[in-house]
Amino acid sequence: MTRNQKTIVVGVTGGIAAYKTCELVRALVKRGHRVKVVMTEAATRFVTPLVFRTLTNEPVGVSLWADEPGSPVHHVSLAEEADVMVIAPCTANVIAKLAHGRADDLLTTTALATEAPLVIAPAMNVHMWRRDVTQANLAALSARGVTIVEPGVGELACGDVGEGRLAPVEEILAAVEVETARARDLEGVRVLVTAGGTHEPIDPVRYVGNRSSGKTGFAIAAEAVRRGAEVTLVTGPTHLADPFGCTVVRIQTALEMHAAVMERAADADLVVMSAAVADFRPADPADGKIKKAEAPDRITLVGNPDILAELGQRADVRAVLVGFAAETSDVLEHARKKLAAKRCHLIVANDVSDPSVGFGTEHNRVWFITSSGAEETGLTSKNAIARTLLDRARKLLPAR
Repeated sequence: MTRNQKTIVVGVTGGIAAYKTCELVRALVKRGHRVKVVMTEAATRFVTPLVFRTLTNEPVGVSLWADEPGSPVHHVSLAEEADVMVIAPCTANVIAKLAHGRADDLLTTTALATEAPLVIAPAMNVHMWRRDVTQANLAALSARGVTIVEPGVGELACGDVGEGRLAPVEEILAAVEVETARARDLEGVRVLVTAGGTHEPIDPVRYVGNRSSGKTGFAIAAEAVRRGAEVTLVTGPTHLADPFGCTVVRIQTALEMHAAVMERAADADLVVMSAAVADFRPADPADGKIKKAEAPDRITLVGNPDILAELGQRADVRAVLVGFAAETSDVLEHARKKLAAKRCHLIVANDVSDPSVGFGTEHNRVWFITSSGAEETGLTSKNAIARTLLDRARKLLPAR
């Protein structure tokens, strides 16, 4: 295997369209990829493992219990080897398992264990495709960043006509190649990401804060790791688990975040300031809990450091700077002003007056703003926003 060769794990489930996966596998091999196939037991009733072994010159995984003594656990080794995983065809049953985290065979355990991007190409009867539960499962997967190559419309194997035909192999191949191009494209790049809000203490019990969940920043950090970057995540209080493969620095206050970022910024190639850092903090937090009867009529606030602006002014910080602008009105106008004032290369702006997106949700609608213009994403998952952000930031790296 060459250094630039990518490993594609192809999952095959039990549908009549499984024979078309042979063409997909052959096309991936011809493009120079290393391809490893994993099949469900049902899939072997349509195409034999021998066919895929012949096409790939690699062993084909079927059973969860076929590990040789002393060999790596197969679903873990497959998951770790994958640069991209694609499941084609993907039945309604396997879609449901993926959506709900069920892992009862080699294919689903591999899909659950892998950190690689996942592409699925559904194929099923039209009535199964249209069921609310199937669409809900697909929506859940999409929100987690799974790429879905939607089926085509036409005559199905059962004789019905409608949605459900496996997408053309060329479309599935194109979706895989998009993810393959991203795989390890940030190798050697040092990325510093901030996430979450900050808690500014009034006393040891109470604080001033905001509603940031940290989901966007964590998604950016996880995506950067998947793409080969050396990632440090500085995060305020959040219930989210540490992303796999990056250094996590947990802080509470804006002053602590300022110190953590300033200590590391000069070594970074890319700094993504997605945290919702409090602009103000109580001037004199109490050492002990303030009793209700003794509560002051007013709390005096003082300004916190502007971390992003300070980074833009520091001569030793040569990183590409990405800022975030959460606005409630005149979003583009305020974001463009912030782009110039903070000396950023890119601003990600969103309208937080809409309670259905933004803080605490799985989706958002943002604008990517540079000196050359603005582009809106439309409503999309935060994982998709993370991918697009890093796509754009990577193009800025050589020009920093």
